[in-house]
Amino acid sequence: MDAIDVIVTKRDGRELSREQIDWVIDAYTRGVVADEQMSSLAMAILLNGMNRREIAEWTQAMIRSGARMDWSALPGRTTDKHSTGGVGDKITLPLAPLVAACGGYVPQLSGRGLGHTGGTLDKLESIPGWRALLSNDEMLDVLRKAGAVICAAGDGLAPADKKLYALRDVTGTVEAIPLIASSIMSKKIAEGTGALVLDVKVGSGAFMKTVDRARELATTMVELGTDAGVNTVALLTAMDRPLGRAVGNALEVTESVEVLAGGGPEDVVELTVRLAREMLQAAGVSGKDPEEALKDGSAMDAWRRMITAQGGDPDALLPKAAETMEITAPSSGVLTGLDAYGVGLAAWRLGAGRERKEDPVSFGAGIMLHAKPGDMVRQGQPLMTLHADETSRFERALAALEGSYTIGASGDGGLLPLVIDRITA
Repeated sequence: MDAIDVIVTKRDGRELSREQIDWVIDAYTRGVVADEQMSSLAMAILLNGMNRREIAEWTQAMIRSGARMDWSALPGRTTDKHSTGGVGDKITLPLAPLVAACGGYVPQLSGRGLGHTGGTLDKLESIPGWRALLSNDEMLDVLRKAGAVICAAGDGLAPADKKLYALRDVTGTVEAIPLIASSIMSKKIAEGTGALVLDVKVGSGAFMKTVDRARELATTMVELGTDAGVNTVALLTAMDRPLGRAVGNALEVTESVEVLAGGGPEDVVELTVRLAREMLQAAGVSGKDPEEALKDGSAMDAWRRMITAQGGDPDALLPKAAETMEITAPSSGVLTGLDAYGVGLAAWRLGAGRERKEDPVSFGAGIMLHAKPGDMVRQGQPLMTLHADETSRFERALAALEGSYTIGASGDGGLLPLVIDRITA
């Protein structure tokens, strides 16, 4: 095989054979194919696309580049959820223990935030003592004790994807749907779960800005999961406004615990319960209903077991930012719009996110929203409170929020429904 022949095949709009795909992924992982050659192939894929067979074989080749996890030692069925990311998207935190409380086993491999979207591991690391890095044996031990584990993916899981992901980020090929889908699904399939529910976000605060693009990505990923023998379903959900009222690491943990205690914002509860039911159904688990598990305390019990099993203290005080600033309504009326991207960017500038993977985050930084689109507000009423460790961060956060909220006479600005569509094979 020759890298140039593979590049030219896709450059000219032709299909890559299985042999070409297997060779180029393996050779790139081993360093035989250079970064500049793989970036040329990635651009050809972006411009000319891939069919279902090509994407499935590309995904399988990335899975074969590393280890594949096995949960057959567990006494029940595994099910997992993946979100494409957004602002205030803390759903994994209450969802994993909720599904565990209803009889499923949830081996959840999560990531860190980058830019305006938050990362599940950053949120959980605001809990004193909690550990993200676990061995496979430790993951199995936590699953046996708590029914759910949320941790970082090890280096041995789809290493080809890790290398290709970094390359796409600096070569303008991040948007290629075949590469997005195979990146997500290679890790999720290698994770070894028996069923998978995908939460594909749509809107200004999401990677996919339009419903059509989100549906294309969701359909591609559902096909990949199905072809790999994983029962897969996807929901398209709204990210044109922030999810819940808390945006930022420790702030979102607090809100997640409120949901597990039977409270919390209506949209977070609704989406958590909907996704829990989808996960249980996909896995074929017929246990307690998620709404009941939130009410009777069993979901909270599962959360406490999970956090404790990973070294965390579920009763510890969470970090708080040193400084706060209140933003008030400039006029009376209805909050007709609250742009997710603007809020996410402001939270990032306050210190809740990172610009580079190696940057630290401020666990206490973020934004608490006191009004959501559709709410009546009065002039001078608090709209949101900004949290930061240094007052110097407020000015840039305020600039990000400029024009991100609107107050009118009525309406909600034509918001997307919380759950837009459901995609199955």
